[in-house]
Amino acid sequence: MDYHSREIVNKIKVMIHKVAKDINGTVKIMDFCGTHEHSIVYNGIRSLMPSNVDLVAGPGCPVCITPAHYVDAMIKLALDGVRVYTYGDTYLLPGSELPGSDKPRTLADAKALGADVVVVYSLLEAIKHYRRDPKESVFLAVGFETTAPSTASAVVNRLLPDGFTLINVHRLTPPIMRYTFEKHRDNPIRGVIAPGHVSTIVGAREWEFVPKEYGIPTVVAGFEAYDIMQAILYILLMLRSGKPRLVNQYKRAVTWEGNKKAQKLIRECCEVVDSSWRGLGFVPESGLSFRDKYKWADAIYQYGLRELSENEWKYDLPPGCRCAEVTLGLAKPTDCPLFMKVCKPGVPYGPCMVSSEGACSIWARFGSGGLVEELVESLGLE
Repeated sequence: MDYHSREIVNKIKVMIHKVAKDINGTVKIMDFCGTHEHSIVYNGIRSLMPSNVDLVAGPGCPVCITPAHYVDAMIKLALDGVRVYTYGDTYLLPGSELPGSDKPRTLADAKALGADVVVVYSLLEAIKHYRRDPKESVFLAVGFETTAPSTASAVVNRLLPDGFTLINVHRLTPPIMRYTFEKHRDNPIRGVIAPGHVSTIVGAREWEFVPKEYGIPTVVAGFEAYDIMQAILYILLMLRSGKPRLVNQYKRAVTWEGNKKAQKLIRECCEVVDSSWRGLGFVPESGLSFRDKYKWADAIYQYGLRELSENEWKYDLPPGCRCAEVTLGLAKPTDCPLFMKVCKPGVPYGPCMVSSEGACSIWARFGSGGLVEELVESLGLE
């Protein structure tokens, strides 16, 4: 199969337009993966859709939903002399300080003040760096089920050297999917493109609840234009037939059961807890916390740091930022008055403009998902 064939994509486009004519009302289809949103925007897939098909980005960026509280904690540790390891996007993720503050807002700011902050691609790279140059260190472990196994493996197999701990900000996708559905009750989501990367770990079966409980057609999809177009067609065909179900379009990478070894490691290392999502508050059973026997790896516990409380999350976004609504698909990036004005990829004001998987960053870099007129209007260029 040639996943880059323009001819095949155009044939699917014709079929999408044909089937969409038989469906009443607007069909809102949500993706739950930042890489899906990137592919949709980069390939201009929104511009290929019929007028009654609305592709909406959902909570697919783990960096975007990492609470400012934990960024602040890492900044404090770094300024207190602890080495901090972080990914490249969390290096630029704003904490709770506002632009113009005389205090550091990001780990990049802390490094500029002399703090020992090291950008790495993985936890394993951080451990290797530590072994070459030992120093009291903390790693900011963020991500969904895709990256949680690497954290769990390092902890369970005791790969962390003495003096190396983690701040665990891993989050789970199915609970935020349920949460998002509830927020769209007035204008329901009618189709779901389930996250491909996450599904390689949890398995396609994890999304069975979506058609069974909510009656929403669901497709686990790959990341090429062909994959996404085929997923959209499957969803429309299910809507036309009135028979929602779960389809695994990404069989070349995703199995029904998923990666059982990775799942076992996560269960062994962590327990499921209610957790905060930036700008959204606490979502039931949506996060992972180290079990008591692994608290030796928990920087929050070892340094006596404070966990985020349930009455603090509302202050997690800077004034005027609409990242919470963008994360939930209740607003497009271009709906935010700060988009490409105060908030740009080079100088992000809100968290959705930081990561390559953030909807605002994707739209800013690749042109509003193919809806050029929206971008032009948002920049006042009419």
